Amino acid sequence: MQKKKIIELIIGSNNQGKLKEIKDLLPKKLKIYTPKIFNLKSPRETGKSFRENSIIKAKFYSKKTGLICLADDSGLEIDILNKSPGIYSSRWAGKKNNFNLAIKKIYSKLNKKDKDWKTKRIKCRFICSLSIYWPNNIIKNVSGVVEGKISKSKKGKNGFGYDPIFIPFGRSKTFGQMKPRNKFKIDHRSKAFKKIRKFF
Repeated sequence: MQKKKIIELIIGSNNQGKLKEIKDLLPKKLKIYTPKIFNLKSPRETGKSFRENSIIKAKFYSKKTGLICLADDSGLEIDILNKSPGIYSSRWAGKKNNFNLAIKKIYSKLNKKDKDWKTKRIKCRFICSLSIYWPNNIIKNVSGVVEGKISKSKKGKNGFGYDPIFIPFGRSKTFGQMKPRNKFKIDHRSKAFKKIRKFF
């Protein structure tokens, strides 16, 4: 494993919400690049798991730029929907990244599955798989998970993606209602980041 501390890297994502959250978790002194600087589009995510897709992205951007790449693949699993949307979480939002559309799809599927779902605790979790890929083909992969339930309605405008419908266990607010600093204390991405902090 690499002994030298990372001083610059590319974040392997074109998702603006994700880029902001990852930047906020990284040390301020780090020199950070994004795919947009290199005019790079996202690779096809052909993996069968968050881990595989995370590695695909990290390797792709590292090979294209010659930089160390940090990439994340994350999503929401809902038990009653056979763990959907899972690795297809961002794809449910369509090409325009419209998560209002994705959230409507979740509520539609829940209504079809069980019309009384709002009276029950619909268990779900956010999963984050983080990969660091070095240009000499060394990979480090870690993951973070936060368990919770689906909110009966969309609440809050903070965060991004499915944050307005996810209530972590032990809390009454959705991630969308929480202040970012409070969310970062408990969310899946920060849990994964704690495991790679030593490289910075």
